Formats: sequence, structure tokens, C-alpha cells
Amino acid sequence: MAGRIREDDIALVRERARIDEVVSGYVTLRNAGGGSLKGLCPFHDEKTPSFHVTPSRGLYHCFGCQAGGDVLSFLQQVEGLSFTDAIERLADRYGVQLRYVEPDGSSGARPRRDAGQRSRLLEAHRAAAEFYVGQLFDLPEALDGRRFLDERGFDKAAAETFGVGFSPRSGEALLKHLRQKGLRDEELVAAGLVATSGRGPYDRFRGRLMWPIRDVSGDVVGFGARRLFDDDRIEAKYLNTPETPIYKKGHVLYGVDLARREIARRSQAVVVEGYTDVMACHLSGVQTAIATCGTAFGEDHARVLRRLLLDHEQFRGEVIFTFDGDEAGQRAALRAFQGDQQFVAQTYVAVEPDGLDPCDLRLSQGEAAVRELIARRVPLYRFVLRNVLDRYDLDRADGRIDAMREAAGLVSSVRDRSKVDAFARELAGLVGLDVDEVRTEVRRAAHRGPDSRPAGGRAAGGGGRRTPVAPDPTQQSLPGVEVPHARDPRFADERECLKLVVQRPALAVGAFDELDDDDFTQPVYAAVRRAVAAAGGPAQDMAESWMSEVLAGAEDESARSTITALAVEPLRFSGEPTRQLAAALHARVRELTALRRIAQVKSRLQRMNPVEEVTEYNRMFGELVALEQHRRTLREQAIGGGLS
Repeated sequence: MAGRIREDDIALVRERARIDEVVSGYVTLRNAGGGSLKGLCPFHDEKTPSFHVTPSRGLYHCFGCQAGGDVLSFLQQVEGLSFTDAIERLADRYGVQLRYVEPDGSSGARPRRDAGQRSRLLEAHRAAAEFYVGQLFDLPEALDGRRFLDERGFDKAAAETFGVGFSPRSGEALLKHLRQKGLRDEELVAAGLVATSGRGPYDRFRGRLMWPIRDVSGDVVGFGARRLFDDDRIEAKYLNTPETPIYKKGHVLYGVDLARREIARRSQAVVVEGYTDVMACHLSGVQTAIATCGTAFGEDHARVLRRLLLDHEQFRGEVIFTFDGDEAGQRAALRAFQGDQQFVAQTYVAVEPDGLDPCDLRLSQGEAAVRELIARRVPLYRFVLRNVLDRYDLDRADGRIDAMREAAGLVSSVRDRSKVDAFARELAGLVGLDVDEVRTEVRRAAHRGPDSRPAGGRAAGGGGRRTPVAPDPTQQSLPGVEVPHARDPRFADERECLKLVVQRPALAVGAFDELDDDDFTQPVYAAVRRAVAAAGGPAQDMAESWMSEVLAGAEDESARSTITALAVEPLRFSGEPTRQLAAALHARVRELTALRRIAQVKSRLQRMNPVEEVTEYNRMFGELVALEQHRRTLREQAIGGGLS
């Protein structure tokens, strides 16, 4: 039975692993003020950023889906890892030597325990990538692979930059190598590196040039394999890793590990069609290039890009698709157009007139030509419109009418309604028809709805944007998780009091001890108070692990989510909070408790007969007088602390 990781090592991992560094591997973060950062949530699809990270407290919270926690829970949720796997992943990254407490009580540093499935599959891919790289320049039979790269203008340095390798033809070379690394056959099959037949396991990729496919965090999760030999029994030019627990082709983008920082910095992503195109673009200075892996660009790819682009109304960027100029390229452009409405970013197409892809263009005309190709991009909307019109003979009257009717659906799908009329005039000029006739057809297409629009009538790119209506982040929650609404005025003082306790615990020393569950009418806020108390309450010198202990003390997911929300939400008071302000907030909450008790006592007195119940009446009246005095004292403390 494997031992558990020592608590002080877990604390050290939390201390060293900066949450903004880890999160920014998946989400582009921008300054949100007050020491917080914000971006598009990686856990649900959204149009406006509601995902907040507060590095000083090591916490994140999404006000849209209510997901929240620390760096470990983020990695667990975004990668689907166990708690221990997340610790070991971060320990590897930040150089923490983990020690384990064995069941017999002994402790010490030792090789990591048997990892979970994901960790094992990643380990297998990491070892496979290293193996393939070593074969490319050391193995004589890899000559065809080296020749392939050389003919496309990629030298050894380029191959090393992108981790290109070679899979030996024997059929068992990788299998034997990974067995020696301690990996089991069933793990290699689950990883997609090995296949099985009636004769046993064998290497899935044989005699092919290999590109490692990495996720946004830089881990190898799969491979793309290019055919080299005529006698290869598999005729497909490219093979990709099959779907595995760590590789979902609809969620990965080749080159994203190299491009993500430039994508975020420049608010631009260039979507190309193949591995060599990504290499050519990056080597030519277009360092925002990525490619899909054996599948068309889809909704899940778009979600990954949107998070990296911080793609919302305030931060518009560019998504540039490159396609061949042939019929297949036009179909690809139309598919991209269908998915264009997933972006707020402007969408463009870059097509080389002679039909050259970025790899061939770099080889024949140089790296500057690749940069110029991207610079000459045209709006996706106009590119698709031109393709629609090119299918008709505009010299014939019936051709002009048919072209206008199909293109009208395209025009009607433009999201910015203020630009529809301008595009209708443009269409009228292109087909040579009266503008009023085109406007009428555009209105008809809009009334007919999506079925009348080309290829499903998705909204057009380059034609403007309809401003999205941002959902109220306080009105959303995870299924089964009920959290208090941040803007509910009934609990505003309770929320602000706890917010200050969580964010600035040293200011609440002493005052927090005066609170109990009865001071919080919102049940989740009462649960938060209990979690803080269970962690020892605020202290002048807080341990690094205090916030983790508060989260660990949460009774359910509602309390946990609320704690992370309180930790990242800005205080409603301007300026630097003080101990006096904290005392005032605590006094206000206790004053409200006193007011509730006063109302109860008054109600009871009104229902009593002072003649028949004289003793109890006098006792209750005395309690009322004491409560009123107590309330006035608390009121003075609140006002003295700056609350009105």
C-alpha cells in the first residue's frame, strides 16, 4: 500500500507553485485591478470573462460557473487529475522532492509512488518522444525521414526545436524500450503507442516521421506520423494517435505549447493545415501558428483558442485561417465560416494565389513570403461571399438572380445589424442588380431563418459583431451547488464582513471571535464562518497553509465555492482596509443580529398580557432595554469605523 505525501511537502508545493503561472498555461489572464487577474473560464463556455485569479491568496474563482479553489484544485479540475497526481505534477515542475509517510509510520524521500493512469500515460509519451528523437539522427533507416525534412527546408536545429523523431520499422523497438522503463503493456495500449493482434503487442507507429503533439501545458499527449516508405502497409499519408484518456483530437492543437504566449500577447492566432506548415510559420516569424491534428477545426478547438486569445468584446483579436486555393480549401473556408460565430475576434482567410501552403511558400520564396501571406489576409466573410458568387454565371440574368438569393442568406447572417445594409449594397454591385431588390431578398432571408443561409447560415466573420449581453454572473451556479448571490442586498454586510476575514485575516483578529452562526442569516455564510473557525480563525501571523485549511474545512461544495469567491472578489470599500474598518463591519453584522432579536422580543411583548404575566413581561422588557443599549453601542462602533 502506497504511503501518503507529507503535509509539509504539500505545503511547500502550494507555496512554490504560483497559481497565476499555472493558470496562464490554460487561460490568458489580464489585469482586473485590486491585485486580481481575469480571463475566460476554462470550465464552461462564456462570452465575457468571469474567471478571476488572485495570486496573493493563491486562489481562483469563476463567478459564472462558481468553480474555485487553489492551484491544486485547478490542476485537478482542468486536467482531470487526482489530488496526489496534481501534487506530483507540480512537484516535478517546481523542484520539490516529495517524501512519503508509509503505513508503518516510517518516512523519507523515495521514488514517486505508482502514479495514476494519466501520469503513467504522460510518462509513456514523454519517454516515447525522447526515443523517437534519438532514432531520427542515429538510425541509418531514418535517412528517408531526414531527407524529407531537408527537402522541405528543415535542418537538424528545426527538427530539435519541434521534437521531430522517427519510429523504427521493426515493430517492437519502442515496445521494448518502454518496457525497460518499467511501463506495462496495458498502459502502452491505453496510451495509443502500442496496438495488439493475435500475435501480441506491437508498435503502432512504424517507419514514420513523428511529430509530438503537446497540450497547452507542454506535456506530450499524442503523435502525428508521416508515411515515408512505399511498402508501408498503411497507405494513409498521416496517422494520428487514436482517442485515449489523455488525447482528444477535438481538444488539441499542434504547436499550441509554442504559440500560446504569442497568441496571448498579440491577440492573434493563425490556423494552418499541417505540422510542417506550423514549423514553416514559426521559423518565418509567424509564431502564433497552430494546426488541428487530423481533423477539421471544430467547436472545441475554438474554445481552446478563445481562452488563449481572451476573446471577448473588450479584447478583440484576430483568427486567421490559411487554406489551399483549390476546391478542398474553399470547402475548408466554408466550414470555418460555419464556426465563425464562436469568436468575438475578427476572422480572416490567408490564401496564396498559386495555391502554395506556408511550408512550400517558405521553401520556394523565403520566410518573408510567409509573413506577407498572413499580412495579406482578407475577411472571411468576403472570401466566402466571393466563393458563393463564383459558382454562378453572372453574365446571365438567371445566374445573377440565383447568386443574389444564395448570397442574401450570407448577408442576413452578419451579426452587426448596422452593417447589413452596407453589405447589401456591396452585393448589389457585385451581381449587377438593383440595391432595393437585394435589400428585399436579404430581409426575406432573415425572416426565413438559418435554413436559408449558406452552409447552415452561421454568422459571418469580418462583418461586425453584435454586442453580446453578458449574463449576470451572480445568477449562475454549478449543478447542485447553491451559492449566495453576490449582489443580494439582504446579505451585503455579512458577505463584506467575511470577505475581509478571508482576504485580510490579520485585520479581523479578535473581532471575528465575537461572531457566531446566529449572526449570519445566509446559511452558506454561516458555513463559511465555521470553516474559518475550524482553521483556527484569523491570526496576526498567518501560516501559508491557512487558506488551504479554510477550504479543507468547508462542509460542502457550496461553502467551498463561496470561500474562493470571497477571496478574489474586490472589497466594496476604496482605499486600503484597516483594523478599524474590520471592527466596524463585524459590529454592523452583530448590530443586525441585535435588531432581529429586538424585533422578536417586541413581537412577544405585544402578544403578552402585562397583568396576567407580569414577571415574564418585566423580564422581557428588561431584555429589550438591554438589547437596545447593545444595538446603540454596536451602531456607534460601526459609524466610528466609517460605516454609515
